[in-house]
Order: sequence, then C-alpha cells, then structure tokens
Amino acid sequence: MKTVHIIKISSIFSCLGFSWLILSSMALAVESPDFAREVRPILSSYCFKCHGQDEGPRKAKLRLDVRDVAMKPAKSGDVAIIPGKPDESEAIKRAFSSDPDEVMPPLSAKHPLTPVQQDILKRWVAAGAVYEEHWAFLAPKVAAVPVIKNATWPRNEIDLFILARLEAEKLQPSPEADRATLIRRLSLDLTGLPPSVEEADAFINDTAPNAYEILLDRLLASPQYGERWARRWLDLARYADTNGYEKDKPRNMWPWRDWVVRALNADMPFDQFTIEQLAGDMLPSPTVDQLVATGFHRNTMLNEEGGIDPLEFRFHAMTDRVATTGTTWLAMTTGCAQCHTHKYDPIQHTEYFQFMAFLNNADEPNYNLPGGETAEQRSQKEAEADRLEASLPDLWPVAKPGAGSDRKVLPLSESYQSWLKVSRSKVAAWGAPKPAGMKTNSPTLTWQSDGSILASGDTSKEDHYELRYAGMPAGLTALKIEALPHTSLPENGPGMAYYEGPRGEFFIGDISIMAGENKWKVKSSSATAGKVALMYDENLQSGWGGAGQAGQGSAAVLVFDKPWPGGDMVVRFQSGRHYSASLGHFRISFTNKPSGMEALAISPEIEKLLLLPALSADQEKQVRAAFLMTAPELAEHVKKIRTLRTPPRGEETLVMRERPADQSRTTRLHHRGEYMQPEQVVTAEFPAFLPGLPKDVPRNRLTFARWLVSPENPLTSRVTVNRAWSAFFGAGLVRTLGDFGFQGEVPSHPELMDWLALEFIRQGWSMKKLHRMIVLSATYRQQSKVSPDLLARDPQNRLLARGARFRVEAEMVRDISLKTSGLLSSKMFGPPVRPPQPASVMEAAYQNAGWNVSKGEDRYRRALYTFTKRSAPFAATSTFDAPSGEACVARRDLSNTPLQSLTLLNDEAFVEAAQALAQRAMTLPEDDHSRLTHLFRRCLTRFPKETERVKLMDLLGQTRQRLAAGELIAAEIAPSGQGAPAERAAWTVIARTLLNLDETISKS
Repeated sequence: MKTVHIIKISSIFSCLGFSWLILSSMALAVESPDFAREVRPILSSYCFKCHGQDEGPRKAKLRLDVRDVAMKPAKSGDVAIIPGKPDESEAIKRAFSSDPDEVMPPLSAKHPLTPVQQDILKRWVAAGAVYEEHWAFLAPKVAAVPVIKNATWPRNEIDLFILARLEAEKLQPSPEADRATLIRRLSLDLTGLPPSVEEADAFINDTAPNAYEILLDRLLASPQYGERWARRWLDLARYADTNGYEKDKPRNMWPWRDWVVRALNADMPFDQFTIEQLAGDMLPSPTVDQLVATGFHRNTMLNEEGGIDPLEFRFHAMTDRVATTGTTWLAMTTGCAQCHTHKYDPIQHTEYFQFMAFLNNADEPNYNLPGGETAEQRSQKEAEADRLEASLPDLWPVAKPGAGSDRKVLPLSESYQSWLKVSRSKVAAWGAPKPAGMKTNSPTLTWQSDGSILASGDTSKEDHYELRYAGMPAGLTALKIEALPHTSLPENGPGMAYYEGPRGEFFIGDISIMAGENKWKVKSSSATAGKVALMYDENLQSGWGGAGQAGQGSAAVLVFDKPWPGGDMVVRFQSGRHYSASLGHFRISFTNKPSGMEALAISPEIEKLLLLPALSADQEKQVRAAFLMTAPELAEHVKKIRTLRTPPRGEETLVMRERPADQSRTTRLHHRGEYMQPEQVVTAEFPAFLPGLPKDVPRNRLTFARWLVSPENPLTSRVTVNRAWSAFFGAGLVRTLGDFGFQGEVPSHPELMDWLALEFIRQGWSMKKLHRMIVLSATYRQQSKVSPDLLARDPQNRLLARGARFRVEAEMVRDISLKTSGLLSSKMFGPPVRPPQPASVMEAAYQNAGWNVSKGEDRYRRALYTFTKRSAPFAATSTFDAPSGEACVARRDLSNTPLQSLTLLNDEAFVEAAQALAQRAMTLPEDDHSRLTHLFRRCLTRFPKETERVKLMDLLGQTRQRLAAGELIAAEIAPSGQGAPAERAAWTVIARTLLNLDETISKS
C-alpha cells in the first residue's frame, strides 16, 4: 500500500540507526513508493554493486545503502540524496541525466533505468527518502487475522490471508477441484506417487464429511511420505553416491539418505533434524543415528587426483559448506562474501570466515555402522576361535613333498625349538623414550602412555615429522619403528591415507637420524614386511610402507653404522607419495644390543619374554602360542582364527567428528578468498545483522546448530515454510527460495509468511503438521483451470486465485510410470541401484566404469535410490532437470523440451513400463472401452472425456490396421506375453501415448 508523508526540512529523526522522516516547513503531501517492494530492488540491482557496503569497488567513496552516509556532502560538495528535494539530489539528477559522462548507472553497465524506475526514485526522495530495514532480517510479527467478506470460503487461517489479498484485488478464488483431481494432487504432493484406481474410487465414493482428512492422514502416515520429501532435502545437501571431480569414485552416503527418510517419516521436529545433521556427534552420548546424521556436510565433493593438495581441497569443501548452510537455513548468498564484503547483503568479508569458523573444527572420518552381530553370536565365534587355536598343535602338517620338491617339515617340537633359538638371537631389549619435542608441518602428534605417538588432524602430500630426543645415552646401536594400528585411523590404521590408495596405508619416503648437523648412517635394516632399505636411499619416491588392513601393524629395525656417541638426537621422516599417506600411529624405540637384532613379527610382550633366561609354564604357553600363530605351515588355519576374532563391520558411511579442545583448528581470513593467501586469525561469530550469541556460550558447531533454529533467528522458520509452500504451489511466497537478501524477491503475502513461520515454531517445528495445515486449506484445494481474464491479471498465479499446475520433479516422472504400470518395487533403503539407461552415458566417465543394470526388483525401485554419479548423472532424471549433486540447489529449474518427450517415448525404462501397462490391459475382459478406460485412469486417475476416448479409440484402430498391413512389427513393439502379439503391440502404443501425456507427468 502507498503511504503519505508530511515533509518538513528542519530536522532528521533517526531510530536504531535508520532515519525515518524528514519534515518540511512546506507541509506538502507526497505519495511515497513502498521502499521494500519498489525502491530497494532498484538500489540493489543498479546501485549497490558500486555504492554498497563493499569498500573494494566503491566508486566516489559514496554509499547508498546507509541513509545517513548517502546524505553527507561529497568532496565536490554535492549531496547524493537530499530528502524532499529530488531536483537538488545528485543521485536523482544523474539518474535522469542525458549526458553520457554523467548518467548513472554508467552506459558501460548496459543496464539503464527505465522511466518507471526513475519516477519511483524521484518520488521516494521527494517523500523524504525513507529507508526501512530489510523485512527478512526483522523477527516475524504476529499478524492480525484479516477480515474478509466471503466468510464461507476459508477453511483455515491460510485462506483468510489469501482471500483478503484477492478481495483487495477484486478477484474471487476458484471453485474446489473434483475428488479425482484432489486425490491425485494430494498423493503426488505427499508421497510422490499417483493413487491407484482402487484408492481413487474409495475416496471418490466416500460420503463421510471428513473423507478428505482421512485420506490426508493416511498419506502422511505412508512410508512413501519420507521418500518423497527426502528428495527435496537431498537437493539442498548436494547428495550423490560418488566423490565428484575427475575420478568420481563411489562412496557410501546412502546410510545418511536412509536416515533422512526415516527422520521425515517419524516427523522428527525440524529443529532437532537440523541439530543432528550439523552437530549430532557433539550431543551427549550420541547414538549411531545421530552420528550418521552428520553426513549432511560430508556430501561435499572430494578430489582424489594424485597431484592435489588435500588441504587446499579441504578449504574448498569448507567454502561449499558455508554456502550450503547459508542457502539451506538462512536463504542467504553467504558464498558471495568469500572473496570480498558482500556487494548487496550485510555480510562482511571477515564475517564470512567467522561463520566458517563454527564449521571448521571437525574431522571427517569414515564410520562403520554396527555389524548387527548379537552378543551370543560374538561369544560363539570367540569360543570357536579358542578351540581352533587350541587345536593348532594337532594340525601341524606332515611332510608331503611334491614332484621335484625336497622341502621337509620338521616335527612340531623341533620346529618350535628352532624358531625359539633363532628368535632369541634376533630379539633385543627396546626402550621408547618420550621425545623432548615433536614438530610436524600439518598433523598433530600426541604422546601415548604406552610409548607410542598418535597423529591426528589434517594431512598433506608430504608431511614432515621431527622428533627431538634430549641427552640420548651413548652406545645405542639400532632404532626400531613400529607402525601400529589404531581405531581412530582409516581402516584402523596404522596409516592416514584416505583419499587415494589403500585406506589406512602409510608410506615413509625418507628417514634421517641426525646428530647435530650430521646424518647418522644406517648399516643394515630389516622389516616384518616391505623393503625397509628404500626408506633411507635418499629417493622420496621409494620407501617403506604398508596398508595395515584389519588392524595389522608392521615393524622395521635400522642398525647404525656405529654406536651412538651420546647427546641429543633428532629423528626426521616424511611421506613421499603423490598422495597423502602419512604414518598415523607409531612407536620409536632404541637398543644398545651389539649385534643380531632384527624386526620380528611378534608382539612386544612376547619379545620381552624371549629375553628371559627361563620361562614359567604360563610364559612358555604364551611363547608357544605366538610361534603357532606365526608359523607359515599353519597360515591357513591362523587366517580362520583371525577372521573369527574380527568383529563384523557394518556398512561404512561418512560422518563428522569434532576435534578435541587441545587440537582445535585455526580459522583465518583468506585474502580474496584464496587458499594460498591466509591472513589474520578469526573467531567464530555470526554476521552482525543477525542476533548474536551470549558471551558465555561456547563458539562451536553445536551452538551454531542450536542458534540456527532458535526463536531469535528471524530466517530459518521463514525459509523452511517458504520451501514447503513452493513444493505445494510451484513457487514460494518468496520466489527466490535461496535468496532472502536484498537481491531476492519480497514476499507476495508477507503477513501470511510470518504467520506460518510462527505457527511452525508453535507447533513444535513439525513438518507433517505444516504440510497438513497447507493442504487442508481451501487455497490448496482450488481448481487449477485458468480463465483468460485471470491469466492476464495474474499469469504466474502469485495471488493464488487458482490451484497450481506444473510438471512434477524428475524422479517422480519415472516413479509415476513404474507405479502406473505395476512395476514399482516398494523396497526401501539400502545401497543405490542401477536401473536401465543408455550405455553411452558412462562412456565419458573416468575409466568408463560402465553401468551394470540391477537385477530383480532393484531394477524397478524408486528413483530416490538410483545411483547418482556426479560426473555422469542418470540420463532420464537429468533430462527432466534433476541436479547432479555438485552444489546445493534450493530451486530446480522446470524446462519443457522435445528431448523429454523423446525420453518418455523411447527410453528403455519407459518403454518397459508401457509394455507392462499394456500387458495389464490384456488381462481385462476383451472390451476396448473397458481396457481403454482402465489404462486412462491408471495414468490420469480421472475418467476420460468423450473427445479423449474417441481420439484414443481412433489411434487404437489405426494401430491395428498398420500392424495388419505389416507397417508395424508386433514383436518390435511388445515382447512375448498374454494375448495375441498384434493386440499386445496395439495396446502398448496406447500405453506409450498415455504415459507421454503432459497431464500424466503434471500436478494439477
């Protein structure tokens, strides 16, 4: 609505930093344009880029986003805005100027103001140049329920707001849609699937006054509800089943996807839904589900190319998380402030990195879900392993030399004594002193109570470790490195390799033992596995390493060329692979044994026993057991024992884990957003335009998550209800779903938006209650038919004088065909599947991985479960505008292209659906009318109109004639099945036509 201000140029009144009215002694009544709807969009689109808050490009040192600053004289003495005096305001004069050197925006921008926009700015200044705070940054207000004239139409409060606007525009709402339309609309919206003919008939014929409510409650309780609404959340989370970039290897994110489905079906409150995904690992005693939930931000892409710097791409992942968080919960383009202060919205460059600091202190481990083994099953396996180990002496092999072999197997006692003698000659007394200092270029090294050292945190391609030992005694003759497994490392370590190569691998490309500036020479070496001599050959591309899968470690012994003379020692080693494979858990120890020491594949405890001059019976038993468990002759039996003793590992998924306080990661501002230009350290804080945090709360990810869904945050509840509204009506109350800032659109019904946002919170952040409230409204139930007058008045249906009609989402297009044809599998959850698609889709993907089509019912599962490869998206859904999962998507584009029709007609999956649908027609009585009506209703729910029936019957007759004339080959159209080949083919043509109709893939 327009407002009238009385203008007196005598004083300036300001309120909370925003000046409001300029009073003029001339008491002129001037009609003022609406600042939020008319003025700010012009300033934001035309002026703020050069004259906004970003100091970098600010021209003429002029700011137009702050009223008081815009009214100060420039060096030239000119004033950009003089309230009440547009003809004297430099900004207005330049906006109307015909001088190419003076006009603003400059001609070089190729974006001139229209006469209407010029007039708005002039009238605004004349009315006092009132600035208002942006609507989205103010707390939602409790709006008074509007008074309307037509009291019979509204069904709930939503309708009052909609009808009040319609009556103001002198428009009337459309009649309620018929029941066939309503059940199809409601089924598609809440479950993503059309109703069956039987379900439609049951609703159409239900005379109960609450039939609609009964239908609604059934659909909300359906397991398919979570599948339908999870897909929209997956767009925001940039979900995919591969890592992205060049190699784009598969990864297990589907446990998180399944968590989303279950959470939505359980109607988990949205505030809890938010907290668990952003910081579930930080909750007290987090459950498995809460850990899995943190996969939300593990959906970022991972670059596994050999030449990359993992720390650089971790930084890129962090910028993606900041942008995704801003879009998902705040509908703010936070990513624009990565390189400089936001040109339009009030987000400073520094604040961007303060925002990042909340998210930046998490490690990114892989997490194995519980294997599902019961305590009884575990006990049984342990007992079986004990039995097998006890029977090892009885399994000692008898010599069975093969042809040409002279190998002999000694009796057990002789073999044991021989092994004991050799082992005792090689064993040494090792001591692991605590280093006086430990330094690395990246990981954090922590001393453990058992003398080992654990690395944690970030790694690079070439991590350098330096351990300083003070006052080492003279006479030391050798150094031992034990690479030890650890549960905190990938695949239980001992290495930190994650991005490439065997996970848990380590690689030491070089080791140096320094006495001052001199490198102490190594005479000989040995290792339990691998070529340890490559570790000190001064070639970083060769070295010693191992994968340590299943928690197995290894050891290497380096014998000095001469005994250590005494004094400080520095041990340095570094990885040398083209990818990160640093040592994660290790122990360094020394001995002064004169000679003979070697690396042995036995535990340190057994080594200590071998040093004893005599063994007790129990010690003898332990040593003999070690011999049996390492004897090559019993390797196959020992493998079975180790397998039994290894607890089962469930499916792996990617999660977040907060770092300990003493290992907190430092966040820095990066100049121009560049990884290579870190500058000052920043601490976690929210942008100043949003309500801040109390001083006494920890600045961590959990606090951050809770703040996002706190009542003080004016954005999250609005953003969430707006996305829900968009799903039902095709557009949000704010059309720019991902941008509530100055560049976004203003709400079409601001009072309704605030009412919904507050009601959403009042009802416990329940998504199902929100959805129920929307679909119960008379607004939702309107016919979607549009009259010529209404189309001219409101072509985009912003006033909602009719129901919405638009093409369904890509995944629903395929699901509709499967449900309609009877092929759809109801199987839920689990690893992704690969429905049929053209083989050529994968040809350009890395190493042409191929596409092995799933068998059985997995071939016909919902599109939600289709394997999503970022570099080669599934062809059918990509054709219908599905995102690739590379970035957060708040709103999908809806295109209408010939390729979509060709896909529906010719893609293998849709052809197969048409054939199955036709086969169902063949099971009906041999009555063309009955068959046609049944197929039509399976596709569209409603009964066909007479004109439609006539056209389809004509098509059926023409198809039969062409088949009889040999113009069409029945076997090429329909495979073998029930009924005559020509009839199957004819009905397949009808089915393909029906599945290709615009109405079939649209919600109306």
